[in-house]
Amino acid sequence: MTPLLILTDRRQAARPLVDVVGATVDGGARWIVLREKDLPRAERAALAEALRPIVTYVGGRLIVAGPDPLRGPAAPPLGEDRSSHADAVHLPAVGPYPPPAPPAFVGRSCHDETELARLSTEDYVTLSPVFVTLSKPGYVPPLGLPGLARLVARTSKPVFALGGVGSAAQAVACLEAGAAGVAVMGAVMRADDPAAVVAGLLGALERR
Repeated sequence: MTPLLILTDRRQAARPLVDVVGATVDGGARWIVLREKDLPRAERAALAEALRPIVTYVGGRLIVAGPDPLRGPAAPPLGEDRSSHADAVHLPAVGPYPPPAPPAFVGRSCHDETELARLSTEDYVTLSPVFVTLSKPGYVPPLGLPGLARLVARTSKPVFALGGVGSAAQAVACLEAGAAGVAVMGAVMRADDPAAVVAGLLGALERR
């Protein structure tokens, strides 16, 4: 499992999103979560198809935010046959529960003990916000490292610390609090050199 999860946000990106994702892959990123949930499905699916080969070429994984993995036509409703749509998705805390099967690889956003208690077959979770974040200022009070450590101890799932992680020191501190890795969005999206930011974070995480 990678210690670094990258989340996309084209509105913060310093360059076209495809270029930014390509640079993160050059820097060593292997798991990318495609967000952009405000886009119409057709545009999002086209973006997924542009990004998927960039990520999979290096043995990485494109994870799509939401229950629809954006393969081909619109995915069938939950409960119907989804076998042709198997892929990786990242689901919100609000559901669906349990995760659809397939996809065979599922992440989940969590923020507190109640949400962690609902987990079942998910492969990993994000816990947020750990620090104050520029992406969602004033969203909710940050967990802080003590809060992160407390929640990590409440689940057996690999946890990615999300929210305001922008430096190597913060990333390492999250691992020391028990996280399996960190999830980063703004610090990479806004960077003039995303590859260098990713390489720096990975270097610190892997040396820890």
